[in-house]
Amino acid sequence: MEIITKANRISREELKAAAEKMFGNIVKAVVDIEKEEIVINGELHADEEALFLHNGSKQENLWGINIYPDVGRDDFIEFDSMINLKPSQGNRSRGVDSKEIRDKIIKIVNKLIEQ
Repeated sequence: MEIITKANRISREELKAAAEKMFGNIVKAVVDIEKEEIVINGELHADEEALFLHNGSKQENLWGINIYPDVGRDDFIEFDSMINLKPSQGNRSRGVDSKEIRDKIIKIVNKLIEQ
């Protein structure tokens, strides 16, 4: 697993290579919306979440996504992960119900993944 930060942004080509090694066309990722960091290359979103938690992140700031490196910018991110089920935060689906949080995630992904 790899933590992507402002200091070590990742290119779309590197993301494609990561996808090919794991699942073919998809990279599972977890975004910390407070720290503005992404963990990629975990087999499960829960593995990536655990790395963030180990490094001091708060669970309420962690959101699971899937990234499709070969897809255009509009369909690049899929909001679908079991770790997103957070009834205590009002998120009752595997998606990200809050537009505000989705927008934060998109902004962070676009900032850390070079196009």
